[in-house]
Order: sequence, then C-alpha cells, then structure tokens
Amino acid sequence: LIDTPGAYPGLEAEERGQGEAIARNLYEMMLLKVPVICIIIGEGASGGALGIGIGDKVFMLENTWYSVISPESCSSILWRSWDFKERAAEALKLTAKDMLGNKLIDGIIKEPLGGAHANPAVMYKKLRTELKKNLTKLGKMKVEKRTQERIDKFSSMGVVVK
Repeated sequence: LIDTPGAYPGLEAEERGQGEAIARNLYEMMLLKVPVICIIIGEGASGGALGIGIGDKVFMLENTWYSVISPESCSSILWRSWDFKERAAEALKLTAKDMLGNKLIDGIIKEPLGGAHANPAVMYKKLRTELKKNLTKLGKMKVEKRTQERIDKFSSMGVVVK
C-alpha cells in the first residue's frame, strides 16, 4: 500500500546513496518470486513511491495521484513559485484516470461516496476483494512467467498515449 510524499530531495540524501537505494529496490522487486500487488492509497510521489511501486498489478484508488514529482515541486522548478501547482498537476497527468489511460497502472479502485476515509469499512472490503481476485490469478502462474511479465511490463513503459 503506497502513500508517501516521496524521497527527500536534498543533497544529504543523495550523498547517503538514496538514488542507489531506490534503484536497488526497483531491481530487487522486479525479481521477487512471489506475486506483488501495489495499490496507491493516497499520495504516490517521487522516488519514494516509484521505488516500491513495482508490481505484477498496480492499482490506484480513484482519488489518488502518482508521479515522479509533486505538483508543488514541479511548479517551483518550472515557474519558481508554488502558484502554478494546478497547472503543473495537469501537465504531469498524475490522476488515476491519466495513469490508466497511459497504461502505467492496471486499474482504478472506486472509492465510497466522499472518499476512502469517509467509509473505511467499505473501502477495506473493496481492497480485500481486489487483492483476493488478483492474488488468486497471479498465484496460478508459473514463477518464471510471472516474473518475466513483470519485467516486460515495466520495461515497456514510457510511451505517452494522448
């Protein structure tokens, strides 16, 4: 379950090997022999989210976002101000609908009226159903096939669909 503002963007973090740690995690998650399902349940920002977002299936709750950078950080880099964060968010195409349209996730899990926090019991039931369904399918696959499909899936990402 992914809900993170992301990795710390400072020089100290880079000096301590944050980039290598994220890359190593991506590599290791690609090769896991067990089924892996990732669900973005809130904020999915930066290397913090990307570093743990390698799954056979990746889902997002409908009101969450997933991006290599937060809209605020993007706005401050491009326009030297947080005032353009909405414009940055639109350009980043970070919504669940955008991610599905660009084939970066496998599905969107609908939230109860008012959002996941408004009715946790209903949300837990939806998550449980989705997890059981996908774990059953993934568990029936041969380990080598499942691992190779995971590698192929992430290796083919990068083409933006308009």
